[in-house]
Amino acid sequence: MTKTYNFWITGCQMNYADARRVATELEKLGYRATSQMEEADVVVLQTCTVRQQSEDKAYGKLQNLVHLKADRPDMTIAVMGCVVGVRGNESLQKRFPFVDVFMEPSTDGLPLVAHLTQEDVLGYETAVTAQRHAFQDEEVILPSHQRGKLISAPVAIVYGCSHACAFCIIPQKRGIERSRPVGEIAAEVRSLVAQGVKEVVLLGQIVDRYGYDMGGDAADGPDLADLLRVINDIEGLARIRFLT
Repeated sequence: MTKTYNFWITGCQMNYADARRVATELEKLGYRATSQMEEADVVVLQTCTVRQQSEDKAYGKLQNLVHLKADRPDMTIAVMGCVVGVRGNESLQKRFPFVDVFMEPSTDGLPLVAHLTQEDVLGYETAVTAQRHAFQDEEVILPSHQRGKLISAPVAIVYGCSHACAFCIIPQKRGIERSRPVGEIAAEVRSLVAQGVKEVVLLGQIVDRYGYDMGGDAADGPDLADLLRVINDIEGLARIRFLT
């Protein structure tokens, strides 16, 4: 019998892009998406803390899952995103001890995969990293119900933010600026196009800061313009947008 997963997502477009990357890892393990949380083998909550209302929603949903987990102890529950944050959240873990996996924002879902496969997370991460370095292949597997039907897809190109604005919690929750390599992003876009996507939306907390942490303000470093040129050459892609 095919195992299933369900995502509950709040927040920005970056959260949807992050959730898709985790869904890719679940699809590789043979899991398939379901819209019925109560029936899923794996439930993932992708959370937001930019507004108090979003944070309260996440806590409310977790509270609702207490009884579901009690009725189905074999269900795996994972929480990711800004409620967890890059530094973790001990109070959250103590308040909801029934949660199996906590994951920081912009994760590939390695802790969840390790939990489901009973593999050592460090060993799994090392193997995945080695494969990417060898092939520069950022394969994305869309949920089965979206393949050939999804027209537009978000693609994260730079994570975090290095601006310490007094009113914003993003650097504390998502960490400092980290740009993804051009080749890795291009491989992800090619993979999406091969599955029917016609438009990609490039995402970043400040999207035109792409490449600055890789020397993008220097003559030999990549910047957003360089990335756009590479993606523009991908056959089958009709439109590129970018969003902060």
